[in-house]
Amino acid sequence: MEFVLSSGEDQNSNITATEFVLLGFSDVPHLQWMLFGIFLLMYLTILICNGIIMLLTRTDPALQTPMYFFLSNFSFVEICYVTVTIPRMLMDLCTQKGTIPLFSCAVQLCFVIMLGGMEFLLLTVMAYDRYVAICNPLHYPLVMNNKVCVQLVAACWISIIPVVTGQTYQIFSLPYCGCNKINHFFCDIPPLLKLACGDTFVNNLAIYVASVVFIMVPFLLIIVSYSKIICNILKLSSAGGRSKAFSTCSSHLIVVVLFYGTATITYAQPQSNQSESMGKLLSLCYTILIPLLNPIIYTLRNKDIMVALRKLQTKLSTYGNT
Repeated sequence: MEFVLSSGEDQNSNITATEFVLLGFSDVPHLQWMLFGIFLLMYLTILICNGIIMLLTRTDPALQTPMYFFLSNFSFVEICYVTVTIPRMLMDLCTQKGTIPLFSCAVQLCFVIMLGGMEFLLLTVMAYDRYVAICNPLHYPLVMNNKVCVQLVAACWISIIPVVTGQTYQIFSLPYCGCNKINHFFCDIPPLLKLACGDTFVNNLAIYVASVVFIMVPFLLIIVSYSKIICNILKLSSAGGRSKAFSTCSSHLIVVVLFYGTATITYAQPQSNQSESMGKLLSLCYTILIPLLNPIIYTLRNKDIMVALRKLQTKLSTYGNT
């Protein structure tokens, strides 16, 4: 293991690690290849399903609407999000080493937080889109035009990047001395702060502030949007109209509950109250399981996407027979 020693200081108490060791699933070596197969299959499924959604929303004329534009961006972020963590985890399962340089750990953490934050912001934008579509349908084409849609997505990226970059720098400015073993399968905030031998009060405060800004505030905006949506839907006289309106929102609501449930448990509670095993289990949920469920939820519960998928299958079948 590599270490950097401060000149003239005690070797036992002032050692700063230049690399970490991701323990991952080293406590269950007998399940190594089974876990590798399961996670590889899940990863490929996530890539394929989200890739199909992106393809359909870009090529099918019926899906050239703001709702599917945001869904396409969401699928792109999902692909990037899982790619930051799962390939590294698969490599560690194969090699059973888990060593990761300090810089690589910082880069991974930065992208995990950035892409995770982007998902929350995009879910908020998608809720706003549904609010305008259902509560102000006559003004919808004007309010949610192509330029506005692009600006909303760009605003999400512009707002999240500097905050995440600054927070990552702050976390890795801490001294990491002594043990350099991270009981996790990727570089995440809670296990990293547990290894820091300096005062982490400022870091924890910054995390809570960022959680409020990028998790709780968007969540409140989503609640407000859907409160107005539900009130508007209940005013509809047609049962068919109410059913159609609810069906367009139900998939998004399910995804919101899944995301915010795991994120709140993981980051909003004091880290001392959270066991390492529970932290890893929750991380598996929001890094693998939820990204796996999201395209399935949006596909199976969305008639437009199902129709577009059948069209694509027909085209592929026709092309294959010629």
